[in-house]
Amino acid sequence: MIAINEALDLVKTKCSPLLKETTKPLEKAGGYKLSTNIYAPINMPPFRQSAMDGYALNWHDKLTYTVIGEIKAGDNHQPILKKGEAVRIFTGAPVPDTANTVVMQEKVSSIDNTIKLDDSVEIYTNIRTIGEQVKKSQLALAKDTKLTPAAIGYLSSLGIKEVKVYQKPTIAILTTGNELIEPGLHLEYGQIYESNSKMLLSTLYSLKFYDVNIYKVKDDYNETLNTLDKVIKEHDLVIISGGISVGDYDFVGQALNALQVEEHFYKVKQKPGKPLFFGTKNDTYVFALPGNPAASLTCFYIYVFTALQRLMGNEFYKLPRIQAKSKSLFKKHGDRPQFLKATYNGNSVTILEGQSSSMLQTYAICNALVFIPEELSKIKVGDFVEVILLPV
Repeated sequence: MIAINEALDLVKTKCSPLLKETTKPLEKAGGYKLSTNIYAPINMPPFRQSAMDGYALNWHDKLTYTVIGEIKAGDNHQPILKKGEAVRIFTGAPVPDTANTVVMQEKVSSIDNTIKLDDSVEIYTNIRTIGEQVKKSQLALAKDTKLTPAAIGYLSSLGIKEVKVYQKPTIAILTTGNELIEPGLHLEYGQIYESNSKMLLSTLYSLKFYDVNIYKVKDDYNETLNTLDKVIKEHDLVIISGGISVGDYDFVGQALNALQVEEHFYKVKQKPGKPLFFGTKNDTYVFALPGNPAASLTCFYIYVFTALQRLMGNEFYKLPRIQAKSKSLFKKHGDRPQFLKATYNGNSVTILEGQSSSMLQTYAICNALVFIPEELSKIKVGDFVEVILLPV
């Protein structure tokens, strides 16, 4: 067994950004990183724009103005204002070239076609100038920028329809086990409904990884070998659930060895999830997770999440960790570090019941993991503990 930090360091150093380029429609590019700089094709805003509802004025030294018209958002006429004249104007509407300030409607009293300002105003206020946000040909977003919803909206406002981005990894989920059947089928004695593939697929989708294929094999060496050979050749990342232990019908380790997958580690000193494998073959990364669902999901959050962020070239490749006060008493058995399902409420954290590696019920309501290091044997109420925040 190796230590958790050693295992994480190996994942970090072995996983490199994919740097495969692809073109995506802008509306489907969320979560991707730009592979090139993007330069503004237009000024933004492309015209002088009113920042509020009110009146656009050609300023003079009096408080009264004659209103000669109205401009709303989307209008394209350009009235000429003489000194002392104004137009009613609305947020986002084009400001006439002859107007030199916009006064908000709350600071104006109106009678017929005349307005009176409550107070004197400064010129050149409340007008968004041409190119105030970005000028044509200026850098709009730099290469390696992650496309957040705001970034998508920003690029769309510049008239951009598609972007060049780094391709996300293609992922295979492979589940093993004679006892596993699909939900909806009749459950015979000795069978259980397969859940890990759905759980891992949902987790990947929540992290915006959508290029995922699911494969299922029985506890048969040749079937395991042939399927693994196929998925390793066709995917950037392979996640195997189950079959990595040393039972008589656990064939994953034998198949990986026969396929000459280079082992970087097998078995980590932790609970849950000790029987964890990480290796590579050519440009494909392989994780074999424990079959127990809670252990499988914990290993995903700690190790596979890190690998995915590294493959995407993200600077922050670990889930956030904070210190919080424990509301629970907990006594650790054994010397292995532990990841405990918990709920964090912003100030304190509660360690939940049902910590067995086979139990998902507790996982279903938790939003954090409490990490108990090797040297710590007991947590008292009020102790500060390390909390890993889950992306839920």
